Amino acid sequence: MSVSKDQIIDFIYEEARMLDEGRHDEWLALWLTDGHYWMPLDYKQSDPINETSLLYEDMFMLKLRVERLNGARTFSQKPKSRCHHVIQRPFIDEMNGDTFVTNTSMHYVETRLDEQQLLALTARHDLTLVDGQLRIANKRIDILNCDAAFRNIQLLP
Repeated sequence: MSVSKDQIIDFIYEEARMLDEGRHDEWLALWLTDGHYWMPLDYKQSDPINETSLLYEDMFMLKLRVERLNGARTFSQKPKSRCHHVIQRPFIDEMNGDTFVTNTSMHYVETRLDEQQLLALTARHDLTLVDGQLRIANKRIDILNCDAAFRNIQLLP
């Protein structure tokens, strides 16, 4: 089965919508079991292991994050944080058989109570076609001003 550019682009939009609507379990189901979510600390950082990152989470950590966000006793999330992604049309940089690489510029807003933060960022998705379904192999978020001081980022851009 082949995948069209439009299907890949729709996948990126649907992932952002899941996050905006707080459908974290559905979002987690998009991932491959060996996937990683990476948010580098430095501009053009190339190594998530030997250099400090804002975030580098495997599936175990992503599941813990989702459990915390869904938890009834997560008092730091009462009321819950909310987010909104405003994304540009994704670029598809690579289409090699069953693997795809996208690049999407976006503005991400996260809010809770009377605090709101806006991040300008670029998301790179490494996608793999598995049993006819696109899955996230890796996701990298490059924040434009990554070297600035941030408040806690509770959700996932």
